[in-house]
Order: sequence, then structure tokens, then C-alpha cells
Amino acid sequence: MNKQAQTTFAIHDLLKSRWSPRAFTEQPVELAKLFSLFEAARWAPSGGNSQPWAFIVTTQADPENFSRLLSTLGERNQFWAKNAPILVLAIALREREPGQPNLWAIYDLGQSVAHLSVEAGDLGLAVHQMAGFDRNKASEIFQLPVGYEAITVFTVGYTGDPDLLPNELRERELAVRTRKPLSQFVFYGAWGKPLVEDGEAVAASLNR
Repeated sequence: MNKQAQTTFAIHDLLKSRWSPRAFTEQPVELAKLFSLFEAARWAPSGGNSQPWAFIVTTQADPENFSRLLSTLGERNQFWAKNAPILVLAIALREREPGQPNLWAIYDLGQSVAHLSVEAGDLGLAVHQMAGFDRNKASEIFQLPVGYEAITVFTVGYTGDPDLLPNELRERELAVRTRKPLSQFVFYGAWGKPLVEDGEAVAASLNR
């Protein structure tokens, strides 16, 4: 299903097309594509090249571990995520050294998953990231080492038929994608002074 963003300014088609479906087919993800996703994640930028991320991949081909990760999700997320071929636990290393926190670890992990999600779009795959899960339970189940923290879970797969979803989820699946306007969060020189408003640069000096 095509849900391209209606952008104010031109952006890459892969970014316009990226969205988070809940309807997935049971089609397995090819290993070559799966490896490419994490190769993209591997080359994301990070503070001091610390690469403070790790991933635990579970698939429908390994139902025991897939079910263990699925069990950490909230009930609403479990309902649709159980149909995805792949569930991944995304983990951040929160310490540079024992007792020395890495304040940018979550930011860097987010960049890594963002790279992965764009690569997924290029490969015809979709990613849906979830905050609705029990982080402590996930850490216990998968015995994360000290200093590592479960941050999010995401699905990977091929988009499916939204008509197979219950009414509420189907409506959200088919709804037009929206975002805040740039004027609400991109400021020029001072807080609250928009860089762009109604598609035009507010600061005349930008054109000099």
C-alpha cells in the first residue's frame, strides 16, 4: 500500500514512502535482505564512533524466541505484531566504561534504526517501531549484560492487507499521514522564531 507523505518541500522518495504499517504478510524476509538491513544500521553515525547498539533478532522460523519477545509487547501491539515474520529487540549500551554513562547512546541507536528503516524501504520491506513493551521483562528474558538497556522493539516484513485488521486498526492503517508544520519546531536564531512559515522562509537574510 502506497502512503507517500504530502511534503511541503522536496525530499527523497524513500523518506516520503516510509511509514509504519500494522498489516504484514507471512512472507519470510530473505536472508540477504535481512543482512543488508543490519549492514545499514552498522554504518550509522555515532558519538566518537562508539556504535552503542545491539539487536536481538527473532523470526517465525524460531517460534520459541519469537514468542518470548512477542510476550513483552503490550496487548494491542501483540495483536498485530504476531503476524510479522520478524521481531527485533533494539538495545543501547548506556555506558562508555563501567560507571561512565553514554548520554548519547539512545540518540545513536535511533540513528541506527533510522538507517535500517530507510534501507528496508529500498528493499520493499516495512518497519514498525514500538515503545509499547515491557523493557524490564525483555532485559530479563534475553539476559542483557550490565550496562545494556532494551529501548524498543520493531517488526520487519512485507506489508499486508489492511482489511484483515480489526476496524480501529484498519482505520489508522488507511488514514492520511500527518506531521506538525516546520514552523512549530524549526526556529531561526531564537526559540519560537520560525525558520519557515506557510512554505516560505521567514528570515529574509537566508536569501542573501
